[in-house]
Order: sequence, then structure tokens, then C-alpha cells
Amino acid sequence: MKLAIVHDYLNQYGGAERVIEALNEVYKDSPVYTSIYDAERMPETFRKMDIRTSFMQKIPFIKKIFKHCLFLYPKAFKSFDLSGYDVILSSSSAFAKGVKKDRNILHICYCYTPARFLWDYENYIRKEKKGFLIKFVLPLILKKLKKWDLNNNKGVDYFISISENIKNRIKSVYGLESDVIYPPVNINHYNINNSRDDYFLIVSRLNSYKNLDLVIKCFNKLSNLRLKIVGTGPFQNELKLMAGSNTEFVGRVDEGELVRLYSKCRGFIFPGNEDFGITPIEAQASGKPVIAFKMGGALETIIDKKTGIFFNENTEESFMDAVNRFLGMETMFDKEEIRKNAERFDKEIFKKKINDYVLSKYEDFKKIKNG
Repeated sequence: MKLAIVHDYLNQYGGAERVIEALNEVYKDSPVYTSIYDAERMPETFRKMDIRTSFMQKIPFIKKIFKHCLFLYPKAFKSFDLSGYDVILSSSSAFAKGVKKDRNILHICYCYTPARFLWDYENYIRKEKKGFLIKFVLPLILKKLKKWDLNNNKGVDYFISISENIKNRIKSVYGLESDVIYPPVNINHYNINNSRDDYFLIVSRLNSYKNLDLVIKCFNKLSNLRLKIVGTGPFQNELKLMAGSNTEFVGRVDEGELVRLYSKCRGFIFPGNEDFGITPIEAQASGKPVIAFKMGGALETIIDKKTGIFFNENTEESFMDAVNRFLGMETMFDKEEIRKNAERFDKEIFKKKINDYVLSKYEDFKKIKNG
């Protein structure tokens, strides 16, 4: 079975790129096709992969202007010749599932979400500065991309969703069924530390839709509590301007320091409505309870009053109530129980499930094709 992996883009490191690392461990000889690749922003593991980029890689200043090239991504993925493969395994929230294939090739899409910038546009840009491009030009482009996105589904034989939350979104947006395989988390990287510091921790890309401003505003009022925020992103200047002295922006850290920060924190904060969310699992793998917004993937990874606390509404009052409830039961959380919950999402479980799934669907596909 000759398999190709196809991924939207490799220019920042996050949960989707960790999936690519795990897929590369399963399919070591399979190339990774992608639109653009920024090696400087990716871990060393990617330098050992067979990464094949599109014509977009040669565009001057593409690393800076990639967000403004939406109209090029469909052409980029259509340009790949994958005719020599038996299986295409696309890893996609937007463009990678748009590769062309003939009917003799099985296409399985590991879908992170139907693209938020297409199907959840208003919430996606809610806190962005709305210039001329966003107000007038972008909606016209997105209208065409929506049609393109729906048409691409005809070339996908099976969808895998990253959570029940996304399974429901795929059904709602595309009208299609999917099977759930949770993304991989390298549980063994994280450890329980019986001593702790007095800070709360956030690990996140600093984007406007992540809801970090809500937490910062609340910690400005909770001046006796400390908050550390790990990560960088386009919304960081605005967040820093609103933050009080008890909030520290740590920036980007290496893996060893991240493990230490998880293990020493008082609790982890996950305030966004996320498709799945790997960071709360990493925190739980470190034995740390999570304060999370009761929406999205958090409902599948956190057990209320056992491995964390939920706040029900996207308001300062609701979040601060959750913090106070957390403080009242802080000593009741069991580190070992919290870690055990995280072990359900271990990378080795993902690798076995994804490989079993691909082999099973490929056997079915061959029977149908030959029968």
C-alpha cells in the first residue's frame, strides 16, 4: 500500500502538526505534500521528513503574506500529481482535502474542523480590526471558497473527525458522517510534580478568538493571583496592553521548559471554544486540574469536579465564579486520577487506531473496486 500524506501548510507548530509527526512515525516512507513549509518555525523532526511543497513555496515573501493568498491554495493542492498512490491521507481544516485523485485511489481525510474562516466567519474575526479587506473583499473570496470546499467533499471517501464536537460540525456543515479518532498527545513527556508554584497557566496561540482577553481582565481584578501565558501570536500586543502586573507573558519556550511550567502550575486555564484542545490534556498529564469554558472539545477531555472546573458563560462573572469554586476545592483534586484521564489520548493509541482504520478502509475499498 503506497500512501501519501497531505497537509494544509507547515509554517507554524501546533496540534495539527503534532498529528503529522505521529503519522510520520506510522508511515515512515510516505512523503508529506503541503502548500508551504517554513523549516525555521518547525521542530527538528520535520527536517527528517520527505516534505514536498507546491509552487507557492517559490512566491517571494510567502512566509509573510501567506494569509493573503487564499485564492492560491486551491490551485496549489490541485497541482499535486498523486496518481501513483493507493491511499491519500489528508490532514486538513481547509485546503488539503482538495487534492485531485482518480477513482482508483482511496482518500481519507483527517478533519480538524470545517474551516472556521469559511463556516464560522463572524466569530472567527469578531475581535479582529475590520479594515477594507475584511469588510468588503474577503467575503467575496470566501463565497467562492465555500463552493470549492463543498465540492471537494466529493473526492473524499471517508472522513475522520478529531472529536465528537467536530463530528457534529461535519454533519451540520457538510451533511456527512465521520468516525472519531482523537488527536495524539505524547503523555510520557509530562510528569507529576508533588511541589507547585502559585501561578495559573495558559498555553495558547495569541489569537483574538482564543478568549484570552476575558481571562486577563479577570486576573486584573484577581490581583492576588498570578498568571503565566506561554505563546505568541498576532493579538499579543493588545493583550499585553490590557494586562496587569500579575500577568506574565512568557513567549515561546522549548519543550523542557514547557513540561516544567505545566508541572509547577497551580492549575491550567482553557477559556476558548476549541475544536478539541491538546493543551488541557498536556496539563492533565502533568496532574493539573483545568478551568475551562464549557463548550467544544473540552467537554470530551475534562471531567467536571474530577479533573477540572467548567464555567458556563463567556462572561467575567462566570469565569470568576469558576476560579472561586476552583480555589474552594483545590486540595480535593487527585493528581493520579487527573493523569489517568489524560492517558486516554496517548499518541500510541492514536497511531494504532489510525493505522487500523486506514488498513480496514483500504481492504474495503479494494473489494468494492475489484468486485
